[in-house]
Amino acid sequence: MHFGRLPQEFRDRTKRFASQCIRLFVTLPRSREEVKVLAGQMLRAGTSVAAHVREASRARSDAEFLSKLGGALQEADEASLWLELLREDCSIPAEQTAPLETEASELIAIMTTMVNRTKEK
Repeated sequence: MHFGRLPQEFRDRTKRFASQCIRLFVTLPRSREEVKVLAGQMLRAGTSVAAHVREASRARSDAEFLSKLGGALQEADEASLWLELLREDCSIPAEQTAPLETEASELIAIMTTMVNRTKEK
């Protein structure tokens, strides 16, 4: 893969992840302060993944590509943490968080491979 070029399929997948984070966010009971805070963090991180991937797809150099994709990787990992905390500490049912937790893990694995392959060039 040439720097700055990400498959449209991957860009679409990260956008779907962002959409799923939004859909989860609107269903969460935010009457408890901890759920409200963690839900907001999850929403911010989950939607940022797609934004960083879009930026990476327009990178003009390997260094810029790695920086933007590294940002997406960091946000995906952070979204995963907020999802875990919502499930483990806020009693949000695993049925609601598990699909997003799985997708975050898969996105992290894919982006880690992209970063490593770009660094090996």
